[in-house]
Amino acid sequence: MEILTASLIVVCTFLTMEGVAWAAHKYLMHGAMWYFHRDHHQHEPGFFEKNDAFFLIFAVPSAWCFITGSIHADFRFWIGTGIAAYGFCYFLVHDVFIHRRFNWFRNAKHPYFAAIRKAHKVHHKHLNKEDGECFGMLWVPLRFFKEARKAQAARTQKQAA
Repeated sequence: MEILTASLIVVCTFLTMEGVAWAAHKYLMHGAMWYFHRDHHQHEPGFFEKNDAFFLIFAVPSAWCFITGSIHADFRFWIGTGIAAYGFCYFLVHDVFIHRRFNWFRNAKHPYFAAIRKAHKVHHKHLNKEDGECFGMLWVPLRFFKEARKAQAARTQKQAA
């Protein structure tokens, strides 16, 4: 398979995963699988959460695509790559940056990062599975980007004064 086609499959899969993750978060995690997701909203002691089990839910199809795509030397390998890339970004953005499970990226000041962090905080203001909002990770409502840009402009103006 040529590199352009493989790259396109990876990028399209990565972008599709945001929609898949949004739907899984809204309809599964805040629905029938709330038992596993609850401790993410209602914190319990310890480093690990039952919510971490969702890693496996997304890792299994990625691994299946890697394995079958490798065996048959076809597009499934690149789909698995796209799913894995999204999972890696999810880990970095959600677990590391937003929830600070590791002490990395503490000084990220870009409005994009402020917007996703704010949207996630709005999501977590709801402690129960009902009345949730902002289920995405990388794509959040535009209002959060506007707020982040305004806040950054205010900081810049204050520093210049």
